[in-house]
Amino acid sequence: MKNPTRLIKRKRDLRKNYLIRAQLGMIFSLLIFIVVFKIDIQASGEKEVMAVATQEEVMIEEIVQTKQEIQAPPPPRPMVPVEVPNDEVIEDEIIALDAELDLDEMIELPPAPPATQEEEVEEEVFVVVEQPPVLIGGIQSVQSKVVYPELAIKAGIEGRVVLQFIIHKDGSLSDIQVVRGIGGGCDEEAIRALKEAKFRPGMQRGRPVAVRYTIPVSFRIKKDNT
Repeated sequence: MKNPTRLIKRKRDLRKNYLIRAQLGMIFSLLIFIVVFKIDIQASGEKEVMAVATQEEVMIEEIVQTKQEIQAPPPPRPMVPVEVPNDEVIEDEIIALDAELDLDEMIELPPAPPATQEEEVEEEVFVVVEQPPVLIGGIQSVQSKVVYPELAIKAGIEGRVVLQFIIHKDGSLSDIQVVRGIGGGCDEEAIRALKEAKFRPGMQRGRPVAVRYTIPVSFRIKKDNT
């Protein structure tokens, strides 16, 4: 019979050797793979030539700005005189002095221009004088000539119309203006009645002068006018 102790020892050696062989085989396999990948396998013996393209060079030229010079135009050419044949003969003009001068004949002179009229001196108008103008007959002479306008009666218009005017040296009136009116035809009627009045002119230093004067003309509706 075999010794059991030797069998057990032999099995242990086999297991130990198996592990070592397995590790060696794995290491050997890895070395093979590394060597295979290291070897450069080519289809032909010609070496591949790689060409490196050179970079294109771009040259930038500097542009010089040119300036156009304005040149003066050339001077005009002098005119060349051209000789023109002068065949025209200028005849001397003969002035006939056959007319006889009669020194005894009377020469009619043009009429003299009309004499210029002297500009009228603008009459000075006074406002206050030593002797004021006088209304002949008083204010009643104006009121008595007033005809009450029918339109003013129907509208019930009453009041006073104030008139301003100029009394000239001869007592005549001009520049009659309505300073304050009441309408309804009363203003026009007051002016009409004033034109029929008579005035003595105002006096300043003993001589008549033009005076600006103001009077009121009253309008009152009477019972008999209703």
